[in-house]
Amino acid sequence: MATVAVQSFVSAPLRIPKIAQFKIGICQLKVATEKSANILNARNLIQAAAEHDRRIYFRMYIKEMWNCPYSTNLFAKFAEDFSDIDSAPSLLMLSEVASSLGVTIIGGSIPEKDAGQLYNSCPVFGPNGELKAKHRKIHLFDMGKPFPGEVQFKESDNISAGERPTVVDTDFGRIGIGICHDIRFP
Repeated sequence: MATVAVQSFVSAPLRIPKIAQFKIGICQLKVATEKSANILNARNLIQAAAEHDRRIYFRMYIKEMWNCPYSTNLFAKFAEDFSDIDSAPSLLMLSEVASSLGVTIIGGSIPEKDAGQLYNSCPVFGPNGELKAKHRKIHLFDMGKPFPGEVQFKESDNISAGERPTVVDTDFGRIGIGICHDIRFP
């Protein structure tokens, strides 16, 4: 008989959400090669969503690596340090916009640098602009075999994998965070 190891997660008791009904704004942007242009474009899309419907309480980017072209050789150039938001322009913008609009923002993902490693990380900012959580992509996308003429792509050549699922309490309830390929692994 085979046994399966199950990791259990101890969490705080579930609290009643402050917001019972909410709308979600989703922003998908075309990424440019200039980081500042991507940040400005993202800011404008979030603000446009807020102007379109003032009842939106929660914004979400669904774009993975939205502040840079999705090219593994560029991740280090565009990476930001999550421990120093003031020197991280993408994170600073998300924090400022979350605070000014009073909403929670799940910030898609950007390349994160930490202790000499690169991660594909999703920041979550609360309505006060505070970084509530970050999720590091756990299941990196590697495909193809190294045979002549076959396409091969290996995120693991440039990015380190996260170690655990991320769950965060928000004003509208407890949510789990995942990035792209993570969704295929319940």
